[in-house]
Amino acid sequence: MRFAEIIEARTAAPDVGTPGRPRIAVLIPCHNEETAIAKVVGDFRAALPGAAIHVYDNNSTDRTAAEAKAAGAIVRLEPFQGKGNVVRRMFADIEADIYVLVDGDDTYDAASAPAMVDHLWRDALDMVNGARVTEIAAAYRTGHRMGNRLLTGMVAAIFGRRIDDMLSGYRIFSRRFVKSFPALSAGFETETELTVHALELRMRVAEVPTAYKDRPEGSVSKLRTYRDGWRILTTILLLVKEERPLPFFACLAGLMALTALLLGAPLLLTYLETGLVPRLPTALLATGLIVLAFLGLTCGLVLDTVTRSRREMKRLFYLAIQAPGQEDGA
Repeated sequence: MRFAEIIEARTAAPDVGTPGRPRIAVLIPCHNEETAIAKVVGDFRAALPGAAIHVYDNNSTDRTAAEAKAAGAIVRLEPFQGKGNVVRRMFADIEADIYVLVDGDDTYDAASAPAMVDHLWRDALDMVNGARVTEIAAAYRTGHRMGNRLLTGMVAAIFGRRIDDMLSGYRIFSRRFVKSFPALSAGFETETELTVHALELRMRVAEVPTAYKDRPEGSVSKLRTYRDGWRILTTILLLVKEERPLPFFACLAGLMALTALLLGAPLLLTYLETGLVPRLPTALLATGLIVLAFLGLTCGLVLDTVTRSRREMKRLFYLAIQAPGQEDGA
């Protein structure tokens, strides 16, 4: 059954527990979004009739929670600050077959949601990423655009290029993606973690262009360009260490070995010519770096084995949950 037909059926009879009809949850993490949240809730309720709209208020100091509740959303509070913490709680608390994750700032196009969900359901995908498309300079500033390309390019070079807008806050997930996602990050770096999770388990993903606009008047971005950019970069390095330990430690070992060679080569030549070691501290330093290089390479080999086992366990847990669109025996 195509998702468009399911939407029509659910509009007439919004029993989300009926077999063959997917339970859809719209997840909206929020912090001080009283200006925009009511419209976001209303737009997604209109775009996805019958879907459960969940708003998680992350320590807002304004009327975000009250506005969301008045608009008809299911409102809960998350005391741990940061988008990653909110996403972790949402993924743990909410049971559904399809999850729509979107920011609460009214910058993403709710009208694109049915087609994106249909794409995921019809093709049994695990993630559909909404790639931002806009001509509004204030909506997607040049610095943010360049930073996104740089960070996305780094992830693509290491883990594979399947996503062009890694930092998009508009995504559709299958249940097996959500329930197998470890959710370790705390802040805006959660988008990077979501992307790497899909790439590492070789999930079926797609990316579709979606309209993107600037925030409504009175709404302020919570993103801090340099601070959050640095945190995302740090997250990428940590994920490389966790998911690619052998190349990571091999590079460190290579740098230490090269440094030791540059320091020790003149000493070795002097020793061969005179039989003397004129700079003993430098010789000890070079020797220590060589030892550390071998130890680093050994750590990489051991951790690579551990990582492979951990990845296999995550893959088995992921495969234990049915793919979207197959619950009815398809």
